[in-house]
Amino acid sequence: MFDAADPHAQAEFWAEALRYEVEDHSPVVQSLVDAGQLPRDATTTTARGLAFADVAALSDPTGARPRVFFQRVPEAKTVKNRVHLDIQVGAERADAEAERLAALGATHAWVSDDRGVRCITMRDPEGNEFDIC
Repeated sequence: MFDAADPHAQAEFWAEALRYEVEDHSPVVQSLVDAGQLPRDATTTTARGLAFADVAALSDPTGARPRVFFQRVPEAKTVKNRVHLDIQVGAERADAEAERLAALGATHAWVSDDRGVRCITMRDPEGNEFDIC
């Protein structure tokens, strides 16, 4: 689970980064609104349609990897990372993957090899660090 200032923007970034799909909750959200069980001000509109305002989720299209969930929180990331993922692509692909993710909105932080493997540390659009190794 990721804490986020903007769960939908984070979901879009991480879906591309991990090659996942953003889950489409619009049928459920619409039915809850229509039934009067969810106020309209608890929703937002995304490219997929009506969505829960404060949460978003990703699924692996193959079904093999875990689901990723994002929730809006009022506080910004300060020092401690909200979550830290390692994206394992292999040494020969790490630089190209870092460039791909930078084009999606990630920023370069540093490169290290203190654990024996060269890793590129980057920050997602909300400043959470992750490694590409």
